[in-house]
Order: sequence, then structure tokens, then C-alpha cells
Amino acid sequence: MALQPGDQAPAFSLPDGNGNVVNLSDFRGQRVVLYFYPRDNTPGCTKEACSFRDAYVNYQNQSVAVLGVSTDDAKSHTKFTAKHNLPFPLLTDTDGSMATSYDSYGLKKFMGKEYMGIRRTTFIIGPDGTIEKVYKKVKPEAHADQVLDDLAELPD
Repeated sequence: MALQPGDQAPAFSLPDGNGNVVNLSDFRGQRVVLYFYPRDNTPGCTKEACSFRDAYVNYQNQSVAVLGVSTDDAKSHTKFTAKHNLPFPLLTDTDGSMATSYDSYGLKKFMGKEYMGIRRTTFIIGPDGTIEKVYKKVKPEAHADQVLDDLAELPD
């Protein structure tokens, strides 16, 4: 069953590109934007990551944490982060188990081929750990600004 606003966000504990373990519980009392993306260094994923990078100061001004998640390994995340000067952690979910718990991993189709992978999905998680908003149809370039606009409408 797909996660909906009002549901408790599934707990997670994943390493970032530097091997630091990041837990959802680390952000208790703070809003979190958790975005799932298919692959480092692909056109859409690069646009999405860079849009969050370019808007990052606005997220910081609202005390909102930004976390990216893909099935890429730590080495890939480290290169991607360095290449694009990303100021937020990218989490490594190599087996897709965390993405599965967020209903963001499953069967995909591309150019006539079917395969398992991460679906581009974003969640706003409230300070109490509940899901406040879910984005399933994400346009990578404008997504960070769309999320910021929606954050402005959420209660403090």
C-alpha cells in the first residue's frame, strides 16, 4: 500500500557517500525532504540534484534537511557530490530495501525493457516523523522550487 500524508514515515538507517550512517530519527523535530532518484550522473537526476543544490540555502533558512537516495554505491555518490558541489547527503540504498519501504522501488520500463529500479518520488516528512506530502510525478528541473512553494504552505 502506498504511503499517504498522515502516515508514519518508515524508519531508516543508511550510509551516505562518506560512510556516515544517517538515520531518520536524527532529524526528529525538523522537517525533511527525502527524494528518491534512479541514478547518479544521468541527465534528469543531475538536473534534480542541482535544483536542490541551487535552492539549498532556502531549505536551510527554513531548517529543512534535504536527503537524496538511490541504489548507487558510496563511490558513485562521492563522485556525483564532488562533481556538482552538492551540499546535502546522498544515501546509499544498494539493495533498494529502503526505497521499497517508501513504495519508491519496483518494475520500470525504459525503451521497451523492463527492470527493477527506483522511481523518482519525493516525500516531505514533518518534525514528528509523519509524511506531510508525497510527490509521485516529478519534473526534475523545477522540483526543488515546487517543494519549497509547498513547504511555505505547511503549518509551522
